[in-house]
Amino acid sequence: MRSINIPLISLLVQGIPEQIAVVTLAFVIARIPMEVKKIVPFGIILAVTAFVVRSFAIPFGIHTTVLIILLFIALIWVSKGNISLSIIATLLSFLALAVCEFICMSLLMSAFKVTPEILSTNLLVRFIITEPQVLLLFTLAFVLNKIFSKKEIKKDNQSGSLNV
Repeated sequence: MRSINIPLISLLVQGIPEQIAVVTLAFVIARIPMEVKKIVPFGIILAVTAFVVRSFAIPFGIHTTVLIILLFIALIWVSKGNISLSIIATLLSFLALAVCEFICMSLLMSAFKVTPEILSTNLLVRFIITEPQVLLLFTLAFVLNKIFSKKEIKKDNQSGSLNV
């Protein structure tokens, strides 16, 4: 096993936005109000943690386990102890990340004839290929938030409440 040398620019341009998107999606799934002042710091903490953990000589993927645990703890803390919804939100958010990453990388690498070697050595190409997954995660979070908001309004209206 060897450590992975990740450039600091990758943390700033790729890692932090990706983890902010994951946290945003987790907040939406857990029905926690989206507050930038909570989401952004959690996203930064997760990205820096991944950056640091991946720099150690440990098996690849351990960083994901650490991130899942940290996000789960953060959601429990923010949601005041809703354990079941926190675990569901955490796992679904990382599943969405994996699916978005697989789809975007498969399609874009194929479309632009990018090899894994090019992806690992050319930072600009890596950013271009990996940023769409971040946009897809944010889009998913905002669409789900809109759907959940409409359901809440409908539920409130059915119960006779005027909360909008």
